[in-house]
Amino acid sequence: MLQGAGPLSPEAAAAKASYEGTADLARTVATSASGRQLATMGFVEDVAIATEEDASALVPVRDGDGSFVPG
Repeated sequence: MLQGAGPLSPEAAAAKASYEGTADLARTVATSASGRQLATMGFVEDVAIATEEDASALVPVRDGDGSFVPG
């Protein structure tokens, strides 16, 4: 668990279990209904980017007024 993070919500726990239980995430997302629809619309690369891991060292955080800033 991350420092400062509380227990996972039921939705977050379900998402985590799904992620950890999927052997080929990129293929699963690409062949899903939404992935196929996005590919049909010309967003094949966006679907691939959505499943990249460790692609960025930046983490968005909220500043004092609720805006996102690099963390």
